[in-house]
Amino acid sequence: MNRIKEKTVLITGATSGIGKATALIFADNGANLFLTGRRKERLVELASQLTEKYGVHVQIFPFDVRDRNECKRCVDSINEPIDILINNAGLASGLDPIHTADFSDWDAMIDTNIKGLLSMTRYVSERMKKVNNGHIINIGSIAGHEAYPGGSVYCATKHAVKAITQAAKMDLSGTNVRVSSVSPGLVDTEFSEVRFHGNKQKAEQVYDNLKPLTGEDIAEIIYFVANRPEHVNILDTIVLPVAQSSATIVHRTDK
Repeated sequence: MNRIKEKTVLITGATSGIGKATALIFADNGANLFLTGRRKERLVELASQLTEKYGVHVQIFPFDVRDRNECKRCVDSINEPIDILINNAGLASGLDPIHTADFSDWDAMIDTNIKGLLSMTRYVSERMKKVNNGHIINIGSIAGHEAYPGGSVYCATKHAVKAITQAAKMDLSGTNVRVSSVSPGLVDTEFSEVRFHGNKQKAEQVYDNLKPLTGEDIAEIIYFVANRPEHVNILDTIVLPVAQSSATIVHRTDK
């Protein structure tokens, strides 16, 4: 059953990877979309594609979720109820040990993965509580369930997403607002390229000799979580490729 048709869905970080794939699957199922991202030209192209192919309403907001004022401006400019918020915007920056890591990498991850998610959640959840309806879906990570070397701050931010998801559900207890998280393992998107500051060769090595998840794989899980009956709340789900058994245990086949 399609419970998504004509619902209003706000997706952050929709310009690539999981965010873009999620926009596509929700549009294909008749949702009207509000899409945010830092790269305006990509948002314009995606909005045009979705409108032409699926006939849904799409509005774009080109901004960085690290800017709290822009987060507020985005939410305030949406005059209709926001049925679903998908907090997808996030990144890893660097893979250095704690004693040599770059502070700017730490700031980028903390400001995006935690503060940006909190800002959007704060402004949208207030509206959802008033109308006693809505669903917040946070994109977490296997790194939110276990840490690994070089990932001190990234893992910390994703542990924070897990905690925020759990606490937000408690804060909204007694309402019809649902709160969920989807926590992927290795997904072949721009994630590793961003982590290694544009080093494509190094990024490609992350996925060597294994079949990683795709953005579409995770988008299908997000859609499934959002499309449950109103009395069902999936609090979290960990999604790994078969070749991955934990944050650090990955089986690679010989070439």
